[in-house]
Amino acid sequence: MNLEPRLNYSELAPAPFKALLELSDVVHRCSLGRKLVDLVLLRVSQLNGCGFCVDMHWSDLAKQDEPPRRLNAVAAWREAPFFDERERAALRWAERVTAIPHQDPSDDDFAEVRKHFSAAEIAELGFVIVTINAWNRLNVSSRTPIPR
Repeated sequence: MNLEPRLNYSELAPAPFKALLELSDVVHRCSLGRKLVDLVLLRVSQLNGCGFCVDMHWSDLAKQDEPPRRLNAVAAWREAPFFDERERAALRWAERVTAIPHQDPSDDDFAEVRKHFSAAEIAELGFVIVTINAWNRLNVSSRTPIPR
């Protein structure tokens, strides 16, 4: 597999890059809490196969004193005992929203996330999910390398 970077989108499109950075900063400061946001960012990045983002968000969570065992279990959160019901609902919703257009989130999916989050929090969670999906698509398509 060729791992050579294709282009540097941050230099070629600085205005949209800056705007997406600002959005990332905003979603990190939302009412959901940094740790939950970073768990969602890590899981969506795993789903999208974005090595750059997986590395970054795993590192961000490790800096928040998240145990390596819990971080390694994010990819298998359904079977792992390390996540509470609110985290599970956020991870499930993130997977469902990321799966669009192949599968729409069902009413049951929405009812489950609604048990643990207010309408405003679900809206914020939506912005977290779409923001990381944008970064993942930019990084995967341009082959942004994982820093060594």
